[in-house]
Amino acid sequence: MLPEGSGTGFEVGQRVLKVQKEGEKKQSGTVKYIGPVEGYDGLWIGVDWDSGHGRHDGTVNGKRYFETTTKESGSLVRPHSLSAGITLAEALIERYNGSATSTSSGEDGMYVLSVRHRRMNVQLVGKDQIEERQKRMEELKVVILAHAGVHSAGVRGEVAEIASSIEELDLTGNLLPDWKAVGDICEELPRLRFLNLSCSRIAFGADKIISGLEKIHTLVINNSRITWQQVEQLKLSLKSLEELHLSGNHIKAIEVNEEDAYGNFVQGFETLRILNLEDNDIEDWKEVMKLSRLMRLEHLNLNQNKLEEVTYPVLEGSSDKDKEEQSVPFQNLRCLLLGKNKIASMDSVNALNHFPSLKDARLSENPLVDPDLGTAARYLLVARIGGITSLNGSEVKPRERKEAEIRYVRNVMKTMAGNINDSALKMHPRYMELKLKYDISVESAQPRAARGFSKMSETLLPVTLMCVSVPMKHRAYITRNLPPSTTVGRLKQVCEALFRVKATNQVLYIKDEEHPLPILLDNDLESISDIGVREDSRILVDEAKGH
Repeated sequence: MLPEGSGTGFEVGQRVLKVQKEGEKKQSGTVKYIGPVEGYDGLWIGVDWDSGHGRHDGTVNGKRYFETTTKESGSLVRPHSLSAGITLAEALIERYNGSATSTSSGEDGMYVLSVRHRRMNVQLVGKDQIEERQKRMEELKVVILAHAGVHSAGVRGEVAEIASSIEELDLTGNLLPDWKAVGDICEELPRLRFLNLSCSRIAFGADKIISGLEKIHTLVINNSRITWQQVEQLKLSLKSLEELHLSGNHIKAIEVNEEDAYGNFVQGFETLRILNLEDNDIEDWKEVMKLSRLMRLEHLNLNQNKLEEVTYPVLEGSSDKDKEEQSVPFQNLRCLLLGKNKIASMDSVNALNHFPSLKDARLSENPLVDPDLGTAARYLLVARIGGITSLNGSEVKPRERKEAEIRYVRNVMKTMAGNINDSALKMHPRYMELKLKYDISVESAQPRAARGFSKMSETLLPVTLMCVSVPMKHRAYITRNLPPSTTVGRLKQVCEALFRVKATNQVLYIKDEEHPLPILLDNDLESISDIGVREDSRILVDEAKGH
């Protein structure tokens, strides 16, 4: 039997690229086995493919040759089907200094950035073509070498000589074996600030500080199976890091190395402003709280995780001095994205109101706001989170906030029938604040019959309606004077008489100049006064899909 690796030029643990045949996609992987396979002649190499698109789990004819990441991410191939890759210097020359046909246009071709940061393709012709290409390489600021098979910087000084102006480098899906190789590349590029290493499998060594990473401002390591514990190993090296993107890594826990007087928290990362943890597996909000002492953090993306709740701690200690000694959690966080999680409770919405600097929140595609479940309308979210100016990507203007908060207070009064006890205040922590802010009396929230009758002419509201389910040429606004106590359910009956759309099939929206989008009227028991109908309001009548 031949010794492992004999005559192949490969070794176990090495990163490799599959030699492409026409029509095949690029694939990179890790060598897991080198040797014979029973029933077949010659030497074989077992590879665990990053994409997961292999043929088996390392087992052939009942015999296991190597372990794989998934059940079908492994395959056995001949040595000639694999490439060990090329250096960064070689990749740059191949991509940006090749023939005019291959690099004059297209996504991967040579380009420069305009003043508006747009890519301008460069096509070079004439007798000075080679010299001009070399000059262009020296001026390159943004380089894309995705899936190019890069395994190292190459000969020391070579990259710096041919392309020292690079500021942004995309090395998605390459073959860099470890972080030392990454550091070597960074040291060759003194102006490098943005580095994309997504879809890679980069090993961690014993080095605590990796030279070259200290000047990186933005680091992208999406879809790379990296853990937070490994991220912790990098923080001493990333002294200037402002943005960190870790999407799609199946991160479930935020493992930390230090423990302070108040528990386990991520420390360091003094310059980090943006953290992207989208599309991971975080379930427990306690893991997120470990990030709450990152003092410069402004933007946290937790979309597409598995969170079921959001909490915000009450600072312990009886005096202001005690509280000052504790760091305010997420004290500078302005944007929190929580879309596509499993949040179902209004308690989580109430918790968001306590984030001291929060201005932009996303809660879309959670059970809490699922229209099929008849849950929280937009106005409830706006009213309960007092500081936000943007919700689910849509601006919250002052007019919308005012009407949402008034509507919310009146609904609480009606629901509680004026009996606002401690239990109600716990469920609606902003109730008293908003009641005082707008000077809303309990009597004003009661139906007109309960308050006593006044002259009909003094109480009617002009309500302007339009049916949007008919062709444009037939659309027209119709105004009717209605009592403020008219419910949405009764309004649908009025619309049925006007537009010949059955009340049970109607979907109503309210819109005015200040609302960024029409607001769904989803509660048939609310009155037009409660929903904030004004003279400039418009009620849009649509027909439910399928009718």
